[in-house]
Amino acid sequence: MTRPILSEEHIHPAIRERVASHHRSIVDEVQAAVAANRVVVVGMGMNPMPKKARAALDAAGVPYKYLEYGNYFNTWRRRNALKMWTGWPTFPMVFVQGTLVGGAADLEALIASGELKKLLA
Repeated sequence: MTRPILSEEHIHPAIRERVASHHRSIVDEVQAAVAANRVVVVGMGMNPMPKKARAALDAAGVPYKYLEYGNYFNTWRRRNALKMWTGWPTFPMVFVQGTLVGGAADLEALIASGELKKLLA
C-alpha cells in the first residue's frame, strides 16, 4: 500500500517553495543523522515513549543516536514537519539502517523477534 501524498501538480506554484521549505532544517538534521548512524531515535522531552525506546536499545546493547526536539509545550510546529515528512504521527520515530521502523512498541517487537539483529547484520 502506498500512502497518499498530495502531488506537486496539486500544489499551487505560488506556495510550492513554502511547502517544500517548511521547517526544512529539522528534516535535514534528522536526514543527516539517519545517513550517519545505524540507529536513530527521534523524540521529545516529557514523553515516556522515547525513553522506553532508548531503554530497549540500551538493554539490547544497540548503540544509537538520539535527537530530542522540545516537549509538549514547545517546538510542536518544528516537530510537525517531521510528521509530515515521515507520515509517522507520534514520537519516537525510530530509524534502523535508514528505514523508519515505527515507535517504541514497534522497536520492542523487532527486538523480541530477532528482526532488529537481522536488520543490523
